[in-house]
Amino acid sequence: QESESENKLDGETASDSESKSEFGGSPPVPTSDDTPEVLNRALSNLSSRWKNWWVRGILTLAMITFFFIIIYLGPMVLMTIVMCVQIKCFHEIITIGYNVYHSYDLPWFRTLSWYFLLCVNYFFYGETVTDYFFTLVQREEPLRILSKYHRFISFALYLTGFCMFVLSLVKKHYRLQFYMFGWTHVTLLIVVTQSHLIIHNLFEGMIWFIVPISCVICNDIMAYMFGFFFGRTPLIKLSPKKTWEGFIGGFFATVLFGLLLSYVMSGYRCFTCPVEFNNDTNSFTVDCEPSELFQLQEYNIPTVLQSVVGWKTVRMYPFQIHSIALSTFASLIGPFGGFFASGFKRAFKIKDFANTIPGHGGIMDRFDCQYLMATFVNVYIASFIRGPNPSKLIQQFLTLRPDQQLHIFNTLKAHLLDKGMLGSLED
Repeated sequence: QESESENKLDGETASDSESKSEFGGSPPVPTSDDTPEVLNRALSNLSSRWKNWWVRGILTLAMITFFFIIIYLGPMVLMTIVMCVQIKCFHEIITIGYNVYHSYDLPWFRTLSWYFLLCVNYFFYGETVTDYFFTLVQREEPLRILSKYHRFISFALYLTGFCMFVLSLVKKHYRLQFYMFGWTHVTLLIVVTQSHLIIHNLFEGMIWFIVPISCVICNDIMAYMFGFFFGRTPLIKLSPKKTWEGFIGGFFATVLFGLLLSYVMSGYRCFTCPVEFNNDTNSFTVDCEPSELFQLQEYNIPTVLQSVVGWKTVRMYPFQIHSIALSTFASLIGPFGGFFASGFKRAFKIKDFANTIPGHGGIMDRFDCQYLMATFVNVYIASFIRGPNPSKLIQQFLTLRPDQQLHIFNTLKAHLLDKGMLGSLED
């Protein structure tokens, strides 16, 4: 009875036990962190609790420093890093599946997994290149052909992988192979799609990339700090170490951090301007006239709060108001990405996705909340921020045939005349 109740606590049912036998018996061995020997010697006199605190703290500072460096190096390096992180996260999740799958020595699973990763990246990044590098694509003949037939080529590549999977099916192990087929596709959905959205956010302006990521990092750190020093009340069974004190403390600290970071970054064009490709220099540029989002405006403070703060108005950037929504999501909903990852790890009885970063686990352990945040930011921009882009419309207009351009010109002219705008503009 005790063993049955333990299984229920872990969310395991009879069907899970049947799956165990098909997956080869024992689950993957939990991973452990490889703490550098230098840190082990330096922290040998501390308890395991404080040793873990110092290891996590030192590695966190190192990662934050690395984050500052890649921001300084510019958009192209940031995109490359996002791509590398995506590949590493995919590798960590697929490796868990491979540890279960390779017992039967079935063919092509690892090869097909990486092939599907290649296909999906070709599709998404091809769409991005066509969208953001339109003039360059139209200028180069090979790129123009690839752009024109991009979706057909992408579908043909995927169809090839699909046929390869069908041909790889082995008698008596069909169900296991379809488990792994689904495993690969869910991993692609979670990892590749979200990393693609991160790059789209980056093109809207580096501030839409840096602020959301920084809010998640801040919430992770502050929730850990508040939980470490004040945590008493467990938050969720999936993550026994998470506490309500850490969750609430992290929320308030993240909102305050988001407001301050947004105020600082909104004053710099290199952060607020959209990332655009300059066809003359063949490089990225981030120079523009700041939009209204990044211009200081005066807001009236509610009457209830005026007596408390002693001010009637406050000057702030409109983006700071949006940052409250971003930081609130990062601290209240973002952690559910971590809870989801915790449930996944508990299902396979592993501590971390990998042991890449001492004290932190694998890359996926650090980016489980970031992917959920990327989707929210992309949806938020599309719903509340982004409008029609005149420069992109002009680029597409210039690629049309002369007769098509003339037709659009006459249509637009007639429309402006009906509105009574063309005469006033000529005057």
